[in-house]
Parts: sequence; C-alpha cells; structure tokens
Amino acid sequence: MRIAIVGGGIVGLALALGLHKRGITASVFEAAPEVKELGVGITVLPHAMRELAEFGIAGELEAQGIENAESCFFNRFGQLIYKEPRGRLAGYTHPEVGMHRGRLHRTLWDAAVARLGEGALHTDRRCAGYVQDGDGVTLRFVQTSTGKPCPDVKADVLVACDGVNSTIRQQMYPGEGVVFTGINTWRGVAVHRPILTGRSYIRVGSIKTGKIVIYPIIDNVDGAGNQLINWTTEITTDPSEKNDWNKPGRVEDFIRYYESWRFDWLDVPAMIRKSDVIFEYPMVDKDPIDRWSEGRVLLAGDAAHPMYPRGSNGSAQGLIDARVLSDALARHAADWQSAFKSYEAERVERAATVVRTNRSSPPDFINIKVEELTGDRPFDNLDAFISQDELRALSDHYKTIAGFSIPVGGQAT
Repeated sequence: MRIAIVGGGIVGLALALGLHKRGITASVFEAAPEVKELGVGITVLPHAMRELAEFGIAGELEAQGIENAESCFFNRFGQLIYKEPRGRLAGYTHPEVGMHRGRLHRTLWDAAVARLGEGALHTDRRCAGYVQDGDGVTLRFVQTSTGKPCPDVKADVLVACDGVNSTIRQQMYPGEGVVFTGINTWRGVAVHRPILTGRSYIRVGSIKTGKIVIYPIIDNVDGAGNQLINWTTEITTDPSEKNDWNKPGRVEDFIRYYESWRFDWLDVPAMIRKSDVIFEYPMVDKDPIDRWSEGRVLLAGDAAHPMYPRGSNGSAQGLIDARVLSDALARHAADWQSAFKSYEAERVERAATVVRTNRSSPPDFINIKVEELTGDRPFDNLDAFISQDELRALSDHYKTIAGFSIPVGGQAT
C-alpha cells in the first residue's frame, strides 16, 4: 500500500516510524524547507513517553530534557495550593520530561531518516490539495520556498498530520474555522537559576486574573548551573480581538498582569524580561468532529483534534493516534477501509472528550476553584475552603480523561 503522510512534525514522524516497525513503508512530505530545532518547551507526559519508547529513543530524549519530579499549583500571591509527584516518582513506568520541542522533533526526524531512508522524507513540500478516485489519491504540492508547483504524488491513502491549520482538513470541511473564546497566550524561554526543586512543573494563577506555567527544559544551559526555563501565560481578553497566529510578542503588551508577582521563590516579571524571544498567539481549538476520514483521506494529530495546549496532552494524543493507526493498518493489511474504521472507532470519541475537558476542566481548574472559594485573596488556612483530598480528586479526574491515570492497586505505563 502506498501511504502518503502530509506533515513531518511529531505525529507524522511517529506514524512513519510506527508503520516502518510493522513492515509498512510510507512517504512523508514536510512543508518546512529544512528541519531546524525551532520552538520552545514541551512536556512529554508518561503516556507520550510510552509511545516514544516503542521507537527506542526514550533514553535519548530523557537525556536531552529534565525529568519532572513534581507538579505545583500556586495562587497569584505565591501561596502553594497543592502539589503532587509526577512521572516515575508518582508510580509510572515512564518519566515525565520537560524538553525543547525542537530537540524532540530533531530526534524523531533523525530516527526516521536512519530507518526509512532519506528518500522517504521530503522537505519544502506544501500540500495544496488533493483529488481522489477509485484508484487512489493524487496530492498536489508547491515548493514552500519558491511557491512553484511540484510534481503530483500518487498514493493509495493519504494521512494528514499537518496540524491545526491543516490544508487537507480545510478541503474536507470547507469554511470551518478555529474556535477562539478570548484567551490570548504569550510564551518564551529564559535562562534562570533552578526554581524550587529544579525539576518542578509550576502553575500560578488562573486565566481570570492572569496565569503562568513554568518548567525547566535544559539543565545547566550556560555551564554556570542555570537552566533554560519555559514559561507560558494565559490571559482572558476581548474575544473579538483575536491576534495573528504565532507572531512575535512584546513584553509591554502583557507584563502588567504579572508586575506584582514577586514571591520569595521567584520574581516572575524579572524572569519574563530576561527572555530573548517571546511568541504571542490566541488559544484556539476546533469543535470535535465525528468523522476523521473521507474516502482514502484520513486525519491524525492536531489535524483531527486540535485542542487547547493545556495539560501537555496535545502531543500525547497525537502519538496515541499514530500507534493506533499503525496497528490498524498492519492488522487489516491492504484493507484500508477497515483500518480507517477501526482507528476512528478507537480514537474519535476519546480525543473529543479530551478536547472538551481541556476547555472546561483543565488541570489548572484547581487554581480557578481555589480562586473562587477564597475570593481571590491570600488565605491563612486553605483547608477551611477545600481539602487536599478534594484537590487531588480534581487532578486525578483530568488524568483519567487524558488517559494516564494510575490504576488502583497497579502501576500505570
């Protein structure tokens, strides 16, 4: 079966590697003219690391990042609300790792080149659309760097892994747009001394009054013991003023929300101002759809289920897509219709549940709940408002929805 994968990001490469491991060849078409280590941080959750371990690269990835030891929730006054162990320290087989997204992508790309061969991976190819008939799918490409047409590509099936702004999904669902509810995001990286344990994933505040997520992604980045710290802010704004997608950000546009956030364990505005690069983009997703396929064309990853980047779960869900689809195509051999049906039956509703949960009850719902109960004021005794057991239940609820809860009496993968 000739399989074309559009999109050479994390999910597209994982799918190509998963198919190769099962004896199935595929060709990958990536829009970027060349692969560079771009982006900021990403948290690889235990169930995502489980999927990556299948390719024999988990150890390499772990060495490139920082294993998270704990997750900590603070109010905007710097008071600890709740914390819990993460990864192996929480009983998982696999670690939870914060790392540079570009390093993760490069490691997957190099593994794909080594195993599939350079001829199977094509850069500088932007998919401009497709046509299909009873014999296959014809993909139309243009060269990203020049805009010139490229030769068409024929395949038996096409799998779209081209992200939230998928050209292929737009052709399947014309007129569909992203959903923006007024939450804008700024994010960047800063060289900083280790914060708390140096292996802490930190959430401070809420989207109602200003929120920031902070975690380290590279250890001893300067040879002086400092770490490269990834930070992401979320702020509720006027929903009619959606900004451009992923544009350079300016400190002066949002620093006012965090100017007073100077705690005994971190000076937040000072950390933000030390950042060399800042990006700004709207927090968007798309309403879940019941059908990810149209004939010989299939969606995976963010092309299938774009979700709010909360809980570090978008990449994990895409990696699960890749494994489930690889299994289905191997199990059904040349019967791509049955493989597609099996894949959709297992993934569509589960992914939709995560999309909805990320909107309404993300992990930082803990911060929102405490902010409401305390009237957004410092507290003397949090137990007078809510117990640690109740907060733990909120955290465990999200893990269950996202698919990485620890079974009672057992060990999670």
